[in-house]
Amino acid sequence: MHRRLVLVSALAAPLIAAGLGAGLSETAPQPAAPTSNAPVPYALTMGDMMNTLIQPRHTKLGLAAQAENWALANYALVEIRQAFAGIIKAQPRFRGMPVTELVEAAMSRPLDALDAAIKQQDKQKFVSAYDQLTQGCNACHTSLNHPYVVIKTPDASVFPNQDFGTRH
Repeated sequence: MHRRLVLVSALAAPLIAAGLGAGLSETAPQPAAPTSNAPVPYALTMGDMMNTLIQPRHTKLGLAAQAENWALANYALVEIRQAFAGIIKAQPRFRGMPVTELVEAAMSRPLDALDAAIKQQDKQKFVSAYDQLTQGCNACHTSLNHPYVVIKTPDASVFPNQDFGTRH
């Protein structure tokens, strides 16, 4: 019992001393004033999110299906859905429009059709659904006064460090 009391006292003494010492200061420490060189958080724009989150996943989805790598295509489909969900949370409105409704209108049916084509491993159905997805992207861009942002089916890989073929 005596050993426990000594041990607790030994551990508590520095904490108590620090607390008493802090109580002796005349003023509480003030946070440093921001300087002109202080980093400012960067908020991603809708273009940033589309270019970094959606467009690469759209490309990978198409390339995976071209290689008939259905497991990778499914993975890319899940990733694109998650990316849209994150964008909706990050920017619920864009140019006064509700992003949830824009995504639902342009993407829901094509993404569901892609899911079915991937599960069936049907390349023809995939191509049709992927075309619908791509058209949905372009329709959304047009409705938001960005008709010059035109997405297409990839004809070459921009990912030279990824093999889209299947592995057994």
